Amino acid sequence: MDRHVGPHFQIPAGSILVFSMISTALFLTLFDKFLFPLWKKLTAKSLTPLQRIGVGHVLSALVMGVSALVESKRLKVAKSNNLDQGSNIVPMSVLWLVPQLALVGISEAFHFPGQVAFYYQEFLTTLKNMATAMISVIVGVAFYLTTALIGVVRRTTNWLPGNINKGRLDNVYWVLVVGGVLNFGYYVTCAWLYKYQNLEGAEHSDSPSDE
Repeated sequence: MDRHVGPHFQIPAGSILVFSMISTALFLTLFDKFLFPLWKKLTAKSLTPLQRIGVGHVLSALVMGVSALVESKRLKVAKSNNLDQGSNIVPMSVLWLVPQLALVGISEAFHFPGQVAFYYQEFLTTLKNMATAMISVIVGVAFYLTTALIGVVRRTTNWLPGNINKGRLDNVYWVLVVGGVLNFGYYVTCAWLYKYQNLEGAEHSDSPSDE
């Protein structure tokens, strides 16, 4: 994709993910200062950690859907310019990736703080120090599972060839959408059956407005 922004500036390929980080930082502030206090004012309840995590799951699946649509458009542009036979840059701005990266940031702004709050609230006192480490463990496991999934896709389909313009990365994203929906269904079932050990903490989650 074309990484130029204006005639004199080109976004480094490794810096594209900065948009996700900026989104996370921005929306963490917006949620803590405005959205969560407003929600509590309107409903007289704070969002529980499990509810925050659930919203994060929904947004994660939405990210994959948006990614699939953007990739479909990119492939159409590549084919219309006969780039599916080569590895030339597709004449499509890299800024098309910003919406999905922004959604990733919003998802993380719900998901990770919700997990930390849940672990601190529900873990035994002697295990509370492991709350932050648990997130790193989960992310690490997710990376391994993603690597395994990519390996399966490469062995069973031609969606991920050496030349991405000849592939169907959008199909991979759609598979992840299906996986995300199934995962959300499983999560909702577990969350529905879960009984909070700290009911007071569940009703008054760690929002700055409660401090």
